[in-house]
Amino acid sequence: MLHPQARALLDFMEQRGIPPTHTLSPADARAFYRERRSATQPEPGEVAEVRELAATGPHGTIPLRLYRPLGTSRAALLPVLVYYHGGGWVIGDLDTHDTLCRELANLSGCAVVAVDYRMGPEHRFPAAVDDVLAATRWVRKEAGALGLDATRLAVGGDSAGGNLAAVVAIAARDAGDLPIAFQLLIYPATDMRRGHASHTTNGQGYLLTSDSITYFHDHYIADPKHDLEWRASPLLQDKLAGLPPALVLTAGYDPLRDEGLDYARALTAAGNRASYVCFERQIHGFITMGRVLDEANTAVALCAAELRRVLIPARR
Repeated sequence: MLHPQARALLDFMEQRGIPPTHTLSPADARAFYRERRSATQPEPGEVAEVRELAATGPHGTIPLRLYRPLGTSRAALLPVLVYYHGGGWVIGDLDTHDTLCRELANLSGCAVVAVDYRMGPEHRFPAAVDDVLAATRWVRKEAGALGLDATRLAVGGDSAGGNLAAVVAIAARDAGDLPIAFQLLIYPATDMRRGHASHTTNGQGYLLTSDSITYFHDHYIADPKHDLEWRASPLLQDKLAGLPPALVLTAGYDPLRDEGLDYARALTAAGNRASYVCFERQIHGFITMGRVLDEANTAVALCAAELRRVLIPARR
C-alpha cells in the first residue's frame, strides 16, 4: 500500500492542478522543478564549508559545489562522494539537490562534491556522461588541494544521476585510472528500453509517469540506437565484474523499480558486493522530500550510514 504521506502529496498536487512535466518546455520544467523542490525539501542544514568550484571538462568548465561536514577539521583529508543530481538528464541543478548533499555530508562525515553536468535537449547523450567523468577525474586529481582523500572516493546519484554514477563506475574500471571505492545508486535508470514490468504497473499516478519518462528520454537520447549502449543503459553492459561495492535503493511505486532491482542482481551475479533496499510504499523522487515524507529522512540516513561504513573504517 502506498504510504499515506505519499498519497497525501499526490492528492495535493492533483488538487492544485500541478502540470505534468511532459506538458512543459524544458525551461519551464526546470523552473517548476526548482519551485516544487523548495516546497517539499527540509531547510538546508548548516555545514562546515560550502565552496563553489569549476572543473575542466571536454567542452568548457563544469560547475561543482563542495560540502565539508560539520565537526571535521579543515586539515583532515576527508573521504568524498561525487554526486550527480537527478532530473531525467533535462532538469535539476546544484540548488535542487543542495539540501540532500548537505544531509549526506553531515550524516556520513564525508565531503560531498556535487556536479552540474550539461543536460538535454541542448546537450544530448553522451554530453552528461563526458562531463561527470571529467568532473570526477578532476576531483581525484585535485583531491589533496581540496582536503579530500583520493583513495576514498565514491560516486552516487539519484534517478538520472544514479544512471550516471553506474556508468562512471564501469568506465573507471575499464580505464584503470580512476579508482572508485563505492557507488550509491538511488532509484537509478539502468535500461533505456523501458520494458520492465514496473513501467506498466507504476506508469501512471505516482508522480513520475510513463509520459514523463518518454519526455526525458527523447530530450536526452537523439538516436534510439543509443538505448543499447551501456553508457546509456548500464544494465546492458555484459561485463559487470570488478566493480566497486554498491547500495541500490528503489521505491515500490516507481516505474524504475524493476530495472534498479535487476541492476543490483546483475552486480551480485557478476561477483560484486551489492546491497538492495526497496522502500516499498514510496514514489520516485522521495529521498529529497523530507519536509513531507518521513521515510525520506530514513533513506538519507541509510545512505549516509553505508557511506560511513565503507569509507570511514571503524577505529579498533
